[in-house]
Amino acid sequence: MPTAPLTEPLDRPAPSPSRIGFLVSSPILLAAGICLTLVVISAIAAPWLSPHDPLQLTPALRLKPSSADFPLGTDAYGRDLLSRILYGGRISLLIGVGAAVISVAAGLAIGLVAGFFKWVDAVIMRIMDGLMAIPAILLGITVIFLSGASVKSVLIAIVIPEIPRVVRLVRSVVLSAREEPYVEAAVAIGSSLPKILWRHLMPNTFPPLIVQGTYICASAILTEAILSFLGAGISPEIPTWGNIMAEGRAVFQVKPSLIFWPGLLLSVTILSINLIGDATRDALDPRMKRRQEAP
Repeated sequence: MPTAPLTEPLDRPAPSPSRIGFLVSSPILLAAGICLTLVVISAIAAPWLSPHDPLQLTPALRLKPSSADFPLGTDAYGRDLLSRILYGGRISLLIGVGAAVISVAAGLAIGLVAGFFKWVDAVIMRIMDGLMAIPAILLGITVIFLSGASVKSVLIAIVIPEIPRVVRLVRSVVLSAREEPYVEAAVAIGSSLPKILWRHLMPNTFPPLIVQGTYICASAILTEAILSFLGAGISPEIPTWGNIMAEGRAVFQVKPSLIFWPGLLLSVTILSINLIGDATRDALDPRMKRRQEAP
């Protein structure tokens, strides 16, 4: 009597996991996505979640411990710590997302020109190399010192060092893509320059730019915190995670939670963004996809 095979036929194709399935297949990645979502929601809903005005000074209530009225206590000026952390997330995330969008947009435009036009490539890349030679923190402090402490100044200080990295990435992709037969064919049939750049070259830059954008976002949030902690960031009265930690230095021995809670949220946010960026890179990498599909 014939018996059923113990294993499936070897010639049956293995199921191909989708990219979305790959992104949610890791428990660590899923936890990172949930944490980042909660941080974003809490920042957006800060006006409704905050129990107090984050700017209200109440010296009589300074350095109060956790209570029903003040879940995380108060700072050295009697301001509610929970409210300041929630509102601080709005500024920190705004700077992170804004720096990523501006850096990617500017770097994409400059990188396309540098990679496609050989006669301007050397000039543009020497300028980018000069910008990359300047330490980012020193450049940020200089920009803020010259233009004043504001969200706009911090964005400029963060974006300037990030643009050369994006330009180099886009340029390398364009240098490879412009030698492809379909690009040469488009040039041969007389396609317009904007059509070649937008339709044939720019789509090749999207996968690496998405990944690079996540790293820039995380780096911008951290840089803003460092600048604020050094006293060279946004105006101290504006709640950001860096400003909250900077103000908590003077009373750290009395109340370490003034640094612990914003530092914890800062670390969780940056770690979550980096994990999502790594997963996105793996999902968009054809070699990684082939390894996932291998039996």
